Amino acid sequence: MSENEINNAAAEQYSANSIQVLEGLEAVRKRPSMYIGDVGERGLHHLVYEVVDNSIDEALAGYCSHIEVYINENNSITVKDNGRGIPTGMHEKENRSALEVVLTVLHAGGKFSKDSYKVSGGLHGVGVSCVNALSDYLKAEIHREGKVFVQEYSQGKPYKPVEVVGDADDTGTHVTFHPDPEIFQVCTVYKYDTLAARLRELAYLNKGIHLTLTDKRTLVNDVDENGKITGLF
Repeated sequence: MSENEINNAAAEQYSANSIQVLEGLEAVRKRPSMYIGDVGERGLHHLVYEVVDNSIDEALAGYCSHIEVYINENNSITVKDNGRGIPTGMHEKENRSALEVVLTVLHAGGKFSKDSYKVSGGLHGVGVSCVNALSDYLKAEIHREGKVFVQEYSQGKPYKPVEVVGDADDTGTHVTFHPDPEIFQVCTVYKYDTLAARLRELAYLNKGIHLTLTDKRTLVNDVDENGKITGLF
């Protein structure tokens, strides 16, 4: 086939039907590197930073003093803070819970409101929804208004609406996620030292925040020679 024939064939194939409209978080899963840099080791760890950044924002706003990060036995990550907790009430425009909107809609969050956050970091309404899209499992547990709210997801899609599962005498947001091996095919194992270095930086830059990192994988296999079970920054 000549070059002209190839060009003509390509032109014929490019029609109105070639234009794709991606719904929800499909764009993130189609082109994850656009949002987190890459799908290797750097991108894998970047997921953690985005969730932690949300907690840091709560601290900068004066509502959070403790942030706990756990590397779980199955290589999932849990981030807990004692902030206000992501709102769980019904979002009027979206007609679903605000928690679900935050976790499933790009550019949704409190950072666009001058009244909610004076200072903020992260990807501004993109970060936590990207984490959700690129995880084969994510659980959000919200302690707020005297209740514990829970919603679970897979690849950015909720299993069911937000549920109340108990009472709470504290406030905060707990997010547990497991990176999707369909996306992260090269690197799927978190490195303690990489996360510890980042948390040390955040602790240095944000005075007064109590940050801890616990590696439950070493708790299962006893303490290693460096004693790297938990770090306080």
